[in-house]
Amino acid sequence: MVEGDANSSSSSPSTSNGGENGGEGGGWNTAKGFAFKTLIVIGGALFIRRLTKSTTRRDHARLVFNSLSGEKNSKEQAARDPDHYFNLRMIACPAADLADGSNVLYVEQAFWRTPQKPFRQRFYVVKPCPKEMKCDVELSTYAIRDMEEYKNFCDRPKDQRPLPEEVIGDIAEHLTTVPLKRCERGKRCLYEGTTPPGGFPNTWSGAAYCTSELAILKNNEIHVWDRGYDDDGNQVWGVKEGAYEFKPASTSSFKDVYSPLNLLTPLALDKRIEGSFVLQE
Repeated sequence: MVEGDANSSSSSPSTSNGGENGGEGGGWNTAKGFAFKTLIVIGGALFIRRLTKSTTRRDHARLVFNSLSGEKNSKEQAARDPDHYFNLRMIACPAADLADGSNVLYVEQAFWRTPQKPFRQRFYVVKPCPKEMKCDVELSTYAIRDMEEYKNFCDRPKDQRPLPEEVIGDIAEHLTTVPLKRCERGKRCLYEGTTPPGGFPNTWSGAAYCTSELAILKNNEIHVWDRGYDDDGNQVWGVKEGAYEFKPASTSSFKDVYSPLNLLTPLALDKRIEGSFVLQE
């Protein structure tokens, strides 16, 4: 009995220690599990918050700026309807940033076969719409003080372009402003907009004012429709059939420079130029 009691009493501490260790291990595992679940909940909440966070107008301005940038052409449209549309080249690239955070693009357009001879040169200023306006992005067009100095700006090495401070100094007359809004769900476009009622003053070819419509589609496709009207509301310049459709240029585009679509005689070119928006300057 005594021996048995001794064995029993000697085994008690061992059994007691084992229970304590087991309790501590279980508590630690429980704490780890709770901490892990807490991290999952917090991480999930942050992820959902990030997904549902509304896009700011600054974000929209950045998207519009990037969509306008790069080289595009109207080759496909000109092939579909050569009687009304030219194969034009449109190229845009960053030129400067203004003090208010607006971004300046240099933009030029030329006939695809003669990219070194642009017929239109402009500065686009892209910025978020003011809070009081019902739009997302404001796109303003400005004339350039010395267009010859900027010819083929985007095709030059950066060290051969006018400096950003020179660009800012060469922003001249304000021409138009188009407030852009996100397109409604189900439309092909991402952003669209038009000049306010009454357009902006314009005197080319007997016009009294001009209007401009712009749509930005997926894959950086741009639709532009510029028109001029006289005092009686008659259209005096610009394409009547619809907007020019500029799609990003493919790497093989230069192989098409000598296609029949681009090899018009001067006489044919003069006939087709009449009424086209491209010579509204």
